Amino acid sequence: MSRDPVHLTRGGVSVVLARDDAGIPSAVHWGAALGDLDDRALAALAAARRPGVSRSSYDVPRLTGVVPDVTRGFSGTPGLSGHRVGGTAGAAAPSLVDWEVLVGDAAITATADDDEAGWSVTLQLGLDDAGLIHARTSVTNTAEGELHLASALTALPVAAHATELLDLTGRWCKERTPQRHRWVQGTHRRDARHGRTGHDATLLMVAGTPGFTFGSGEVWAVHTAWSGNHTHYAERTPEGDCLVGGGELLEPGEVVLAPGETYRSPWLLGSWSGAGLDPMSHRLHAHLRAVTPRARTERPVIANSWEAVYFDHSLERIAELADAAAGVGVERFVLDDGWFLGRRDDTAGLGDWQVDAEVWPQGLAPLVEHVTGRGMEFGLWVEPEMVNLDSETARRHPERVLRGRTEVPPSWRQQQVLDLQDEAAYDDLRDALLALLDDLDIAYLKWDHNRDLTDVTHDRRPAVHGQTLAAYGLLDELREAHPELEIESCSSGGGRVDAEVLTRTDRIWPSDTIDPLERQHLQRWTSLLVPPELMGSHVGGPTSHTTGRTHALRYRAATALLHSFGIEWDMSRLDEATLAELAAWIDLHKQVRPLIGTGTLVHPDHPDPAVLVTGVVAADRSEAWYVVATVAATETQHPAPLLLTGLDPDRTYRLSEELPPAPGGADLSGTWSARGAELGGRVLATVGVALPVLDPEEARVLRLVAVA
Repeated sequence: MSRDPVHLTRGGVSVVLARDDAGIPSAVHWGAALGDLDDRALAALAAARRPGVSRSSYDVPRLTGVVPDVTRGFSGTPGLSGHRVGGTAGAAAPSLVDWEVLVGDAAITATADDDEAGWSVTLQLGLDDAGLIHARTSVTNTAEGELHLASALTALPVAAHATELLDLTGRWCKERTPQRHRWVQGTHRRDARHGRTGHDATLLMVAGTPGFTFGSGEVWAVHTAWSGNHTHYAERTPEGDCLVGGGELLEPGEVVLAPGETYRSPWLLGSWSGAGLDPMSHRLHAHLRAVTPRARTERPVIANSWEAVYFDHSLERIAELADAAAGVGVERFVLDDGWFLGRRDDTAGLGDWQVDAEVWPQGLAPLVEHVTGRGMEFGLWVEPEMVNLDSETARRHPERVLRGRTEVPPSWRQQQVLDLQDEAAYDDLRDALLALLDDLDIAYLKWDHNRDLTDVTHDRRPAVHGQTLAAYGLLDELREAHPELEIESCSSGGGRVDAEVLTRTDRIWPSDTIDPLERQHLQRWTSLLVPPELMGSHVGGPTSHTTGRTHALRYRAATALLHSFGIEWDMSRLDEATLAELAAWIDLHKQVRPLIGTGTLVHPDHPDPAVLVTGVVAADRSEAWYVVATVAATETQHPAPLLLTGLDPDRTYRLSEELPPAPGGADLSGTWSARGAELGGRVLATVGVALPVLDPEEARVLRLVAVA
């Protein structure tokens, strides 16, 4: 390509790249679409962004390239770093100039070589139809000797007026907790070193204008699509750079490139919005809906056995639970932990993926036939990447336990990690899983991963990179052998949630807590990345097993209503009235379900922090459903009006409250003053409607349907 600037534009977004005097392409704009710009206008834009030269600085203007390069005076985090062992290359760090840039359909491929350092680097950057950036960096060793790669990060520019940062943190059962602060000079970096995405991992690094919300402000966000160790960072340098970036975290010696070998970084996804967090998320949702293996817009209602029976397994007990599930409208029944060899508690059995004949003397076939005979699909819990020391696998093959030294690492939930880079261990595991899938009518695997990977090596090198690739390979092989199989990504709940694992799985389990109060918050923030139909949300028993809080069925079910709905409750012990109420909620979910997987998720801002609003609007904006929930410990008697966003401003909508009656409870019909009203979408978004008086930890469901 010539040295003329390049303008990529799609989905309401523009990216403009210009080359400096050394031929280095720099991104001079990422944000709102700029319209049709001819070559003259692009040249003027590039010239207008050319920085000056201070008296104590390099003698030429310094632009930060698409791969930040310390040899050109960049003082922030290097895009590339590493060192060479052996060979004759003389330079330690690559100096990449005179890039060759090939322009495709809203995408570029830029390549540069440094023969002195022995690096060849390629950047791929493009916009998809929704305006989401996809960027990755690849490194090839082009010289003699081994190239020990330390980092290959990708960074994107952000406007200087984005002076506030949002990221997420958390812990087990408290995932996706937001934290916000001013973006000052320096680097704000969030490293995840768990060997999996992690419970405290930030899904996104978000920069925005001060006070941005779900519905207002300009925001830029990046996500590293990788399930192993990774980083996200935001950086402002004294020279005026404002960057957000990310990539894989590599330990010393973890990636060593022989001559001719190539490393490809994970994809960095970048999403911009001029109207708050919701439109930023919509670009990510569109991508994940496109790449999920089976883009089912209507996810089946699930019943999971875990919190109902734990390890209390028998054909009679589980069949009784399955019968109750079928009776309320469940479509997929999942047998959780406890079915395999020696698994009477969580201290033994992991790694031995054969049905325990002592508990299941006829195998699982009678249960599968019973479940499918009741019109439901059958699902099974597995944790393939883990092993208990008290297992036949570990006793026969102690060398298959992943470790960093002679002794095994400290135990975690009484378990260790199976070395998937050991070819025999991988083959035996794959064959055991395929045997189950070949022999039984299994539609779904709940795939768990209940341990961090720390102090682990394979063949005397850090093991997380290779273990992550091996796990991807295992998922790929199972899906290739059984194309209709669906898989849920669970990792002690929300410990493995990222865009790359969702290219191989169909649902994530965002947390092991199904306390609806906790779920109101963590589902809200998990949805920054994950669309609602890919996020499991279950109705548990009245008292949460993880927090001890007690909630009415209405609150528990409404919290799950707009997601991949499930039940994790011993329904075989419920009275007829409670079963009828639960069945009514399942019917209500099935009514709204066609919108969940195809519509637009919205979070109308409300000034009262006690009120959280979650909505799904049909793609054609003909219909919308909103769940209004209180999350404060005090009553919210007269909150501000509810503004309903996402609707067509030029259409009129009729309001109705959709709330199954609670047996013996108060009749709430007619308590919503706007019930039955017909109001325009513009009025609903700008003036709103009054809320009914709500108790603490209460939820209501509102439906709007467009009228002629």
